[in-house]
Amino acid sequence: RWLSEKAGRRVQTVIPQKGDQYDLVQMCRANAAEFLAQHAGRTGRETAALDELARLLGLGRPPQYIEAYDISNTAGTENVAGMVVFADGRPYKPAYRKFKIKGFLGQDDYRSMAEVLERRFDEYKKHSEAGDPEGFGRLPDLILLDGGQGQVGAVLPVLEKMGITVPVFGMVKDGKHRTRA
Repeated sequence: RWLSEKAGRRVQTVIPQKGDQYDLVQMCRANAAEFLAQHAGRTGRETAALDELARLLGLGRPPQYIEAYDISNTAGTENVAGMVVFADGRPYKPAYRKFKIKGFLGQDDYRSMAEVLERRFDEYKKHSEAGDPEGFGRLPDLILLDGGQGQVGAVLPVLEKMGITVPVFGMVKDGKHRTRA
């Protein structure tokens, strides 16, 4: 790979693909990630997880502040939503929130998710206008929704209408309640 041209000559970098040199490069990367993570107050594992998440989702940079939402109900009544927050790859419990679904009766995960995100970003607008960058006054770098395309499809028009540009992804779970996609 050509890096640059200096004084009329090209400077080439070789990136090893296997063997001892490859192992050495991987060790250097791991050491550098650990060093940077320690200075940022994170572990190398947290940094690597955020880097991998950014790579898998096609984000330009690792997300520092993530909000994840889930809808829950008791036999179709008492609909609520939970919001959990991760800051720098760690759970940030002071920012966790619970929302009661107020806009309608019955069970509708899509409408519930849309209502919750609309209420959350209404609060964002109020806090940002007041100059409060904490709590709801902060935009997340990434929004994760419990559910697939339906939940994402219900939320994107709400964010678009409000002028909010944040990547949104749904999490699909398998029969054992583990995220599979």
